[in-house]
Amino acid sequence: MSRLFTPITLRDLEIKNRIWLAPMCQYSCRDRDGMPGDWHLVHLGARAQGGFGLILTEATAVVPEGRISPQDTGIWTDEQAAAWSRIVDFVHGQGAAIGMQLAHAGRKASTYAPFPGNPRGSVPTAEGGWPTRGASAVAYPGYEAPAEMTKDDIAEVVAAFARAAARAVGAGFDTVEIHAAHGYLLHSFLSPLSNLRGDEYGGDLAGRSRLLHEVHAAVRGAVGEQVPVIVRLSASEWREDGFEIAEAVEVSQTLREAGVDLVDVSSGGNMPVTIPVGPGYQVPLSAAIRAEEVTTGTVGLITEPDQAETILTTGQADVILLARVALREPGWPQRAAHELGVEPGPYPPQYARGAW
Repeated sequence: MSRLFTPITLRDLEIKNRIWLAPMCQYSCRDRDGMPGDWHLVHLGARAQGGFGLILTEATAVVPEGRISPQDTGIWTDEQAAAWSRIVDFVHGQGAAIGMQLAHAGRKASTYAPFPGNPRGSVPTAEGGWPTRGASAVAYPGYEAPAEMTKDDIAEVVAAFARAAARAVGAGFDTVEIHAAHGYLLHSFLSPLSNLRGDEYGGDLAGRSRLLHEVHAAVRGAVGEQVPVIVRLSASEWREDGFEIAEAVEVSQTLREAGVDLVDVSSGGNMPVTIPVGPGYQVPLSAAIRAEEVTTGTVGLITEPDQAETILTTGQADVILLARVALREPGWPQRAAHELGVEPGPYPPQYARGAW
């Protein structure tokens, strides 16, 4: 039996396999209103048809000013939740589960979509951008400096995550993922490179992780005990003076104790650095966290079925998240089933004639 195609259960949710679609921003809300549309339906729906067990949405902002770009999706209104429900229904119709990544971009908000020909950096207010807020008034290099968040700002963000989580579950999502990676708001609080606060939200690791724990507690309260909650974590900033794997292991342990069901392990994004990118380059980070009895997912240049299977069978992760290879190959799980000898492959009947 292939480990990759063995179901996994998180609380009351059974996911049919361990091939998950990683969150990938699409920057495709052309009206800049946070409403998912046909692009999002086709993008996510095609991967559900292709056999992914869990589909995760792109970073979906809990407040308008939490968007990475003006073209990002949101979940701060009931109308947005209703638009998402159409996508949820289609994904469920393909036998896949679906989760929403809840996000606030913090000091990395209000930036241009990173498409060819676009400028880089912060979008001016005259072009539809907005002032940003972060852990401290420390700019991401090349972006406008944020305002340091007040305690009232922090309390409102916590409440916004809870409201968004409730909307997501109301729209039919099976799970939610709290985005605490890649230099966005929650990661910027975790990192001593971007969090210079002198209050209870700064300083030592307990202070820097306080906001993440408050957000998780609020989200858990909003979704109830049956819905799994995932946290995406940048487990290394690839700098000795940043948020590094030893701290990531400690935070992951406290998240597990608080009831987080899986840590989705990524890295980087808070400062420009040279990352030693290569096949499976983030897998050792997942392995270090999983060694402390934390359920993990891993991501990062995992492209071949045998590679993914080996990661699971050697105990370095519990699930595999695919990103760039999934953009190239929506039916990657179908190819994986063929190469690993799993029959029948995960095909909708309309596609059975194209089976490997």
